Amino acid sequence: MIESNVNANRPAARALWTARAVGLLTVLFLAFDAVGKFLKPQAVADAFVRLGLPLSLAPAIGSLLLVLVVLYVIPKTRVLAAVLLTGYLGGAIAVNWRAGDPAFETLFPAIIGLLVWIPPYLLDARVRSLIPVVTESQVR
Repeated sequence: MIESNVNANRPAARALWTARAVGLLTVLFLAFDAVGKFLKPQAVADAFVRLGLPLSLAPAIGSLLLVLVVLYVIPKTRVLAAVLLTGYLGGAIAVNWRAGDPAFETLFPAIIGLLVWIPPYLLDARVRSLIPVVTESQVR
């Protein structure tokens, strides 16, 4: 009886590998972004000027992002990190929007936000219960 409950909460192999692949790509992108805020290459400096942010904030923003990425990598804190990353990325959308950036640059953090939620959704039944997906059989 206990084994059946354990297996019922275990994701299918395809969902597990999809979650791992999407999670890895997302973590690599966010970690790259965080490191860029410490190294401050010209592209980062230019972006901060364009967005109206002082470059002196870059290490603090990078530190925050790095802490969130570390929390995201830890399975027990992944959902909390996803919530916090959603707020972080929402701030990025607001800053880009205020600066008048093109639509893709403004919405790119939302795309990353969606990617952040794919692994928790695929791996955690509690998250799936909070985010219902309409299936074709429910539409009919």
